[in-house]
Amino acid sequence: MARRTESYKVTTSNSLWQVYKTVPFLKVVKNFAVIQLARYMPFLGVKNWLYRTFLRAEIGDRSAIALMVMFDVMFPEKISIGKNSVVGYNTTILAHEYLIDEYRLGHVRIGDNVMIGANTTILPGVTIGDGAVVSAATLVHKDVPPGTFVGGNPMQIIRTKEEPAAND
Repeated sequence: MARRTESYKVTTSNSLWQVYKTVPFLKVVKNFAVIQLARYMPFLGVKNWLYRTFLRAEIGDRSAIALMVMFDVMFPEKISIGKNSVVGYNTTILAHEYLIDEYRLGHVRIGDNVMIGANTTILPGVTIGDGAVVSAATLVHKDVPPGTFVGGNPMQIIRTKEEPAAND
Protein backbone atom coordinates (compact mmCIF):
# COMPACT_ATOMS: atom_id res chain seq x y z
CA MET A 1 0.00 0.00 0.00
CA ALA A 2 1.20 3.50 -0.80
CA ARG A 3 2.18 5.79 2.03
CA ARG A 4 -0.58 8.04 3.30
CA THR A 5 0.77 11.59 3.15
CA GLU A 6 -0.75 14.98 2.49
CA SER A 7 1.06 16.95 -0.19
CA TYR A 8 1.50 20.73 -0.14
CA LYS A 9 2.80 22.46 -3.27
CA VAL A 10 5.28 25.35 -3.13
CA THR A 11 5.87 27.80 -5.96
CA THR A 12 9.05 29.68 -5.06
CA SER A 13 12.32 28.10 -3.96
CA ASN A 14 12.49 24.49 -2.74
CA SER A 15 10.19 23.62 0.11
CA LEU A 16 12.87 23.49 2.79
CA TRP A 17 13.44 27.23 2.38
CA GLN A 18 9.85 27.68 3.51
CA VAL A 19 10.10 25.45 6.58
CA TYR A 20 9.18 28.16 9.08
CA LYS A 21 6.03 28.96 7.12
CA THR A 22 4.95 25.37 7.77
CA VAL A 23 6.08 24.96 11.37
CA PRO A 24 6.90 27.68 13.95
CA PHE A 25 10.59 28.24 14.65
CA LEU A 26 10.17 28.05 18.45
CA LYS A 27 8.34 24.74 18.15
CA VAL A 28 11.32 23.31 16.24
CA VAL A 29 13.77 24.67 18.84
CA LYS A 30 11.75 23.15 21.73
CA ASN A 31 11.32 19.83 19.92
CA PHE A 32 15.02 19.66 19.07
CA ALA A 33 16.03 20.24 22.70
CA VAL A 34 13.58 17.61 24.01
CA ILE A 35 14.57 15.06 21.36
CA GLN A 36 18.28 15.53 22.04
CA LEU A 37 17.70 15.08 25.77
CA ALA A 38 15.57 11.98 25.15
CA ARG A 39 18.13 10.47 22.74
CA TYR A 40 20.63 10.17 25.60
CA MET A 41 18.16 9.52 28.43
CA PRO A 42 18.98 6.15 30.07
CA PHE A 43 15.62 5.87 31.86
CA LEU A 44 12.87 4.53 29.59
CA GLY A 45 10.02 5.84 31.72
CA VAL A 46 11.42 9.37 31.73
CA LYS A 47 12.12 9.20 28.02
CA ASN A 48 8.52 8.13 27.27
CA TRP A 49 7.22 10.91 29.54
CA LEU A 50 9.29 13.48 27.61
CA TYR A 51 7.87 12.27 24.28
CA ARG A 52 4.28 12.26 25.58
CA THR A 53 4.43 15.52 27.53
CA PHE A 54 6.52 17.85 25.40
CA LEU A 55 6.22 16.37 21.90
CA ARG A 56 2.61 15.11 22.11
CA ALA A 57 3.67 11.77 20.61
CA GLU A 58 1.59 8.75 21.58
CA ILE A 59 3.76 6.18 23.35
CA GLY A 60 2.15 2.99 24.67
CA ASP A 61 2.80 1.45 28.07
CA ARG A 62 6.04 -0.52 28.43
CA SER A 63 7.37 0.53 25.01
CA ALA A 64 11.13 0.94 24.88
CA ILE A 65 12.75 3.59 22.70
CA ALA A 66 16.46 2.89 22.58
CA LEU A 67 19.45 5.19 22.79
CA MET A 68 19.89 7.68 19.93
CA VAL A 69 16.45 7.22 18.34
CA MET A 70 15.64 10.36 16.32
CA PHE A 71 12.00 11.47 16.27
CA ASP A 72 10.78 13.89 13.62
CA VAL A 73 11.83 17.33 14.87
CA MET A 74 9.07 19.25 13.14
CA PHE A 75 6.03 17.01 13.58
CA PRO A 76 6.64 14.52 16.41
CA GLU A 77 2.94 14.67 17.31
CA LYS A 78 2.29 12.62 14.15
CA ILE A 79 4.13 9.61 15.65
CA SER A 80 2.35 6.90 17.64
CA ILE A 81 3.90 3.77 19.12
CA GLY A 82 1.74 1.03 20.64
CA LYS A 83 2.22 -0.97 23.81
CA ASN A 84 5.27 -3.12 24.58
CA SER A 85 7.12 -2.23 21.36
CA VAL A 86 10.87 -1.76 20.93
CA VAL A 87 12.42 0.89 18.68
CA GLY A 88 16.09 0.02 18.15
CA TYR A 89 19.24 2.10 18.49
CA ASN A 90 19.70 5.06 16.14
CA THR A 91 16.39 4.58 14.34
CA THR A 92 14.92 7.65 12.59
CA ILE A 93 11.15 8.18 12.48
CA LEU A 94 10.05 10.85 9.98
CA ALA A 95 6.59 12.40 9.69
CA HIS A 96 7.58 14.94 7.03
CA GLU A 97 9.59 15.14 3.83
CA TYR A 98 10.60 18.39 2.15
CA LEU A 99 11.08 18.05 -1.61
CA ILE A 100 11.86 20.53 -4.40
CA ASP A 101 8.33 21.67 -5.28
CA GLU A 102 6.29 20.24 -2.41
CA TYR A 103 6.41 18.97 1.12
CA ARG A 104 4.52 16.00 2.52
CA LEU A 105 3.23 15.17 5.98
CA GLY A 106 2.03 11.81 7.22
CA HIS A 107 1.31 9.99 10.46
CA VAL A 108 3.57 7.11 11.46
CA ARG A 109 1.73 4.39 13.35
CA ILE A 110 3.71 1.62 15.04
CA GLY A 111 1.52 -1.09 16.57
CA ASP A 112 1.69 -3.13 19.75
CA ASN A 113 4.48 -5.68 20.33
CA VAL A 114 6.52 -4.44 17.36
CA MET A 115 10.29 -4.93 17.17
CA ILE A 116 12.23 -2.39 15.09
CA GLY A 117 15.92 -3.15 14.62
CA ALA A 118 18.76 -0.66 14.97
CA ASN A 119 19.52 1.96 12.32
CA THR A 120 16.11 1.71 10.67
CA THR A 121 14.54 4.68 8.86
CA ILE A 122 10.75 4.97 8.88
CA LEU A 123 9.23 7.32 6.30
CA PRO A 124 6.07 9.40 6.78
CA GLY A 125 2.64 7.91 6.23
CA VAL A 126 3.37 4.27 7.09
CA THR A 127 1.75 1.87 9.51
CA ILE A 128 3.68 -1.00 11.08
CA GLY A 129 1.14 -3.58 12.23
CA ASP A 130 0.92 -5.32 15.60
CA GLY A 131 3.53 -8.01 16.18
CA ALA A 132 5.66 -7.04 13.16
CA VAL A 133 9.45 -7.35 13.17
CA VAL A 134 11.60 -4.91 11.18
CA SER A 135 15.18 -6.03 10.59
CA ALA A 136 18.06 -3.68 11.40
CA ALA A 137 18.99 -1.06 8.78
CA THR A 138 15.66 -1.30 6.97
CA LEU A 139 14.11 1.58 5.02
CA VAL A 140 10.40 1.32 5.88
CA HIS A 141 8.82 2.98 2.83
CA LYS A 142 5.42 1.27 2.90
CA ASP A 143 3.06 -0.38 5.37
CA VAL A 144 4.15 -3.52 7.23
CA PRO A 145 1.29 -5.99 7.77
CA PRO A 146 0.71 -7.32 11.30
CA GLY A 147 2.94 -10.24 12.28
CA THR A 148 5.22 -9.83 9.27
CA PHE A 149 9.02 -9.96 9.33
CA VAL A 150 10.54 -7.41 6.91
CA GLY A 151 13.99 -6.11 6.10
CA GLY A 152 16.31 -4.52 3.60
CA ASN A 153 16.58 -1.50 1.37
CA PRO A 154 14.23 -1.47 -0.35
CA MET A 155 12.17 -3.16 2.35
CA GLN A 156 10.93 -6.63 1.43
CA ILE A 157 8.79 -9.18 3.21
CA ILE A 158 11.02 -11.93 4.58
CA ARG A 159 8.28 -13.95 6.25
CA THR A 160 4.57 -13.51 6.88
CA LYS A 161 2.65 -14.54 9.95
CA GLU A 162 1.32 -17.58 8.08
CA GLU A 163 4.77 -18.87 7.04
CA PRO A 164 6.71 -20.87 9.63
CA ALA A 165 10.31 -19.92 10.33
CA ALA A 166 12.96 -22.13 8.67
CA ASN A 167 13.79 -23.68 12.06
CA ASP A 168 10.17 -24.61 12.96
